[in-house]
Amino acid sequence: MDLRAKQVQAYLSRQGLVPQNFTVPTPTSAAAAAAVGCSVGEIAKSILLLVGKQPVIVLTSGDTKVKSGRLKQAAGLTGKVKLPDADEVERYTGYATGGVSPFLLPEGLPVFLDQSLQMFELIYPAAGTDSSAVALSFSLLEELSGGKIVDVCDIQKMTDI
Repeated sequence: MDLRAKQVQAYLSRQGLVPQNFTVPTPTSAAAAAAVGCSVGEIAKSILLLVGKQPVIVLTSGDTKVKSGRLKQAAGLTGKVKLPDADEVERYTGYATGGVSPFLLPEGLPVFLDQSLQMFELIYPAAGTDSSAVALSFSLLEELSGGKIVDVCDIQKMTDI
């Protein structure tokens, strides 16, 4: 486990949370759900997107898809919405692709929490690696991430995930 992951897991432990580390990678919502033993929707996926040149993080249920127009409106930004490459993900978030955690993100990186996560009692975001997760409530995720609640996603068909 790298230093960043250790910092995140120590931070989560100080919050009274217990990070889970798996022996298999969990870089996708489906893989994470299988490892955790929950539905794909209960996985809180962290997606870095570039709106124009502005990076933003969207946390959403594992069975949803971000709608570009709604994200631009919620963020108050213009420009094309695109997925960054792996180097950009690490540069903007401090995490490798597949393990982006909503905790201890760089200051100034906007975080948006899609309302789809509110329907679950517990949700499971990454805990600093592509083979970890932590169980927490939506309200605690909102508090710890400092994210703004938005409606920017639609549910996907299971074949799209």
